[in-house]
Parts: sequence; structure tokens; C-alpha cells
Amino acid sequence: MMTLLPPNDRGSLDFVADQMTDRRRFRILAIVDDCNRECMALVADTSLSGIRVARERVRLVAERGRPKMIVSDNGSELTFNAILAWADAARVYWHYIASGKPTDNSFIESLNGKFRAECLNTHWFMSLDDARSQMEAWLRYYNEARPHGAICHKPPISLQNPGGAASEPP
Repeated sequence: MMTLLPPNDRGSLDFVADQMTDRRRFRILAIVDDCNRECMALVADTSLSGIRVARERVRLVAERGRPKMIVSDNGSELTFNAILAWADAARVYWHYIASGKPTDNSFIESLNGKFRAECLNTHWFMSLDDARSQMEAWLRYYNEARPHGAICHKPPISLQNPGGAASEPP
């Protein structure tokens, strides 16, 4: 029998970078629910500041409720005053992992590896809109159809809706 914390109890976030076919770079803010392994968001843009990260967290809290804890590295965007103020106002404990220890944030690192191998490395993005579209399709597949070894080879959505329909791979 598998024991997980309730969804939204603890989440993690991190950044991933890629480039479009014209070599313009962009970044992706990846957010995962550590409890059910659901990828809650993939936010792509040419710049992702601490203010933007806080805005995405506000949106997720409005949609899903307030997590008890968020885990991240201590990159400049994530130690920015906007993040610290948001976490304090939202009464969310923000845990920073030790510098140079990505394995201390294994849930997001696992998601990032799968995301890179299954989406970013398999597409040539013509534009930021194209990247967002491909990432949204992958996010749906990851959450609704892709088996996860950590949760009995089921997709995260099955923990919320055991009889739910699955998406086809992108």
C-alpha cells in the first residue's frame, strides 16, 4: 500500500532553459506537487523574475489552495523580496535546499529530467507560443497518461480521479 502526503501539502519549483530555432533563449518555471507527482505548471518566457514567480504562485493558490511548504534552490529569482513577501503573506513555509545539492530537491529534478528528455529534446520550437503549446501538450500527457513508477505506475490524475480518461502522448 502506497502512502503519500495529501496533494498540495508540499511542492517544488525550479527553472529549465532552452532555445528556439532562431537561437533566442527562454526559461521555463516548472512547478510540481511532491505529494502526487503532478506537474502543476510549466511557465515559459524570455524572462522570469521573482515577481513573475510570485504571480504564478498566487494563481496556483487561487486554483488549488495554499500548500504548506515549497522547496526550491536559492537562485536569485527565488530569494527575491517578492517571493519572501508572498510566502510570508500566504503563510507558506519556503524551504531552500543547500547550495550545490540538487538531489535535496529530487521531485523537481526528476520532473525536469523527464521534461527535458520527453519534450524539450524532442521538439524544435519555432516561437515562444510554439514552445508553450508543445509544453502544454506534454504537461497533459505527463499528468493524465504517463505512468509514474513512484505512484504504482499510474499517472498523477489517477490519484484524484481513478476512472478518468487519459490523454494520448503528444
